Amino acid sequence: MSQGRGSAVAAVMMVCLVVALHYEVVEAATYTVGGAGGWTFNVATWPKGKRFRAGDTLVFNYNPTVHNVIAVNKAGYGSCVAPRGAKVYKTGKDQIKLVKGTNFFICGFAGHCQSGMKIAVNAL
Repeated sequence: MSQGRGSAVAAVMMVCLVVALHYEVVEAATYTVGGAGGWTFNVATWPKGKRFRAGDTLVFNYNPTVHNVIAVNKAGYGSCVAPRGAKVYKTGKDQIKLVKGTNFFICGFAGHCQSGMKIAVNAL
């Protein structure tokens, strides 16, 4: 009898684990930066009114011959200068998972960041 009870407890724990993992997967969302227009000039206000969470994915769609995406820190965002070692994305269809806190992204092509091709996304 005690072996049957142990199996039932294990089964219940397994179901709880599957539900918890499924909940986490369902919770994450995917956002296309800039909407239909994609990653381009004047997207700095695109995050306004949206609620982001750590684990959400940002999709950056752009022409890689004229743009890129660089994950920067706050100083890099403010100065439009990528710090040494910053991650540069250049596929034109980049998917970047948000971490908790403010995530900063700029375009590294000359003058693009200064023309508003940058975003700061706060993930809860």
